Amino acid sequence: MSERTITPQFVDEEANVPPRPAVERPSMTFFNTLDKPLLFLTGLLLSIGVMMVFSTTFDWSLQDYGNETTIMMMHVQNVLIGVVVMMIFSWLDIRIIRRFAPLIMLSALSFLIAVWLFGDDTFGARRALIRGRFQPGEFSELAVIIYLSAWLGAKNTNVKSFTQGLIPFTVIILVVIGLALLQPDLSVAVTVLLTGSILFFLAGADTRQIGIILVILALTGLAAIPILEEIAPYAINRIDPWLASLTDLTQAHAHTKQAAIAFSYGGWTGVGLGESQAKFRALPAPHTDSIFAVIGEELGVIGACMVILLYVGLFWRGIGISRQSISPFTMLLSAGLTIWIVVKATLNIAVMTSLIPPAGLPLPFISYGGSSLVVLMAGVGLLLSIQRQNITHQNNLTERRNPVANYDRSRRNRRTRLSRVSHSPSDTPDQP
Repeated sequence: MSERTITPQFVDEEANVPPRPAVERPSMTFFNTLDKPLLFLTGLLLSIGVMMVFSTTFDWSLQDYGNETTIMMMHVQNVLIGVVVMMIFSWLDIRIIRRFAPLIMLSALSFLIAVWLFGDDTFGARRALIRGRFQPGEFSELAVIIYLSAWLGAKNTNVKSFTQGLIPFTVIILVVIGLALLQPDLSVAVTVLLTGSILFFLAGADTRQIGIILVILALTGLAAIPILEEIAPYAINRIDPWLASLTDLTQAHAHTKQAAIAFSYGGWTGVGLGESQAKFRALPAPHTDSIFAVIGEELGVIGACMVILLYVGLFWRGIGISRQSISPFTMLLSAGLTIWIVVKATLNIAVMTSLIPPAGLPLPFISYGGSSLVVLMAGVGLLLSIQRQNITHQNNLTERRNPVANYDRSRRNRRTRLSRVSHSPSDTPDQP
């Protein structure tokens, strides 16, 4: 009888091949980590802005430049610059912003001093540098939010302390407000005050500290009234008409009165895009400060409410990003940026509806402007960067919880089963 040979029952050609390493989850691309709802809301507001800037400027653009789209194209250029700035800031590591927060704040203070000393004098105010192309007040608002977020979010900061929390915060706010009032720029002062105070409260300050801050600022404001009467008498003269308008709208400031007339013409559905009459008459700055009144006239109450809903949606998304943040700094920064944008929008709308005295505030993302729009887009870029960090962090946590791909695990198990050899004599017939 010939020698019995035993052959394996199963043969796996890859039995001797070493197992492949586990396939890691592919890293998310830059585009995948961008927050789509925030981009969508911002894009809608920018689109409405381009549309309304054209509606409010085509007539005098044709008269002054010979082309009805010239001013609109200037605004489109600012929008494109803002988009580039937004993408750059969204690409930056947010930790770099935190590291340079003191330098950003010092730069803002230097610009405010420079504009006070060497700024371009326009209508009795010095608010711009480089022939009106750069307004340091807008940049200072963003710088204050970045610096306060970095300082209040630090581990060694005791927000509830009187000497380590309340006094330093009050000094920072008063310095920025004081430099803004010297221009004078009341809108920047009010925006910094409201945004900074809310941010200080979110960082852990109690109501007693907020009350002390309000008292200090009120006393400072009363002491500054004689100075404001000298450098900005127009601002003081707006208070009495506003108080009178609370009971009789016909006694309101001329700016507010014209805005009310525009809203009354618009009704619920508006007179139609481009058909506003108030922008041709006595409504001042229809493409900047008063653009919401033109929206109310041309698109009606429904259109104005849709714009407000976009800001509400942006606020909701920004707070959502803040709640997902992985550090106190990014939590405060995202909340501060969101509150800043909403405060500016609220103040502009409140002026147009006679809820507060008139102030020179643009409507975020919609009003014509260079510095304001670009700085706002930088703020949106920072929000996008924070959300990218949140998504990356969450993705890393998921990978750590599932370190081995199921496919490679099952493949290795299959190879182990196939490499088994049956040595039972009954399994293989005798060979002759």
